Parts: sequence; structure tokens; C-alpha cells
Amino acid sequence: MKTIATSRAPAAIGPYSQAIVHGGVVYCSGQIALDPASGLVVGADVAAQTRQVLKNLDAVLVAAESSRARVIRTTVFLRDMADFNAMNGVYAEFFGETRPARATVAVAGLPRDVKVEIDCVAAVSEGTVTSDASWSNPS
Repeated sequence: MKTIATSRAPAAIGPYSQAIVHGGVVYCSGQIALDPASGLVVGADVAAQTRQVLKNLDAVLVAAESSRARVIRTTVFLRDMADFNAMNGVYAEFFGETRPARATVAVAGLPRDVKVEIDCVAAVSEGTVTSDASWSNPS
């Protein structure tokens, strides 16, 4: 097993790793909308928070020599299912034609009182990968 840690995503806020690679698969811990540099929550609405969450997951995937194109499954945790459509729009933009399996679950609360958390499982890439610069977190 290999532990993944990158400064391009927020450090874990508990006793866990950003991701673990084992058997050609990367298991990414849930990401919330934290800025990697400041540790502060990014965005007041679910769309902005989802963008930051996916940007963080992208950084962890790249550090694990994978990419969003190799994501097999995600789990989305939403504090309010009324936010589903806004989250789903950003999610669809991020993944494009890639359609990993997904579960979306309503939860009573999330760390730092954020609106969304997403984890994922992905295949590890062969060779070097880089983040998709065409999809960025607009300010």
C-alpha cells in the first residue's frame, strides 16, 4: 500500500490519509471545500463548494498517478438534497463524458459545516498524468 499526500489538496483534518493506492486502485478520502493553502472553507453556495471539492479531488488523483478519466465510483454527501441540481451541474461539467458510478446521500452534517463532501475510487494510470487545466475553479 502507498499513502498519498499532496500540498495541492487540503491536509487531512483527522486521522486518515488523502488517499491510499493498493492493487492498482486509488481510494480517495472524502474532500470538502477547503483551500489547500489557508485551510479555510471556499464558497458560500453548493456550486462553489462542489467546484473546490472536485479541484481538491483532482489534485489527489494526480498525486496518485490517476485522473478524473479513471474514476470508477464516487460518493456525494449533501447536507440538503435541495442542493442536488446545483451540485449535479458542477459535477457533470467536471467529469464531462466520463460517467463514473455514483451514490448521492443526504446527511445531517459535515465537517466545518460545509454543504458537500465527495470521495472516489479510481484506477491508477500507466505513465504520467497531469491535471486538466481546461477545468478550473473560477473565482
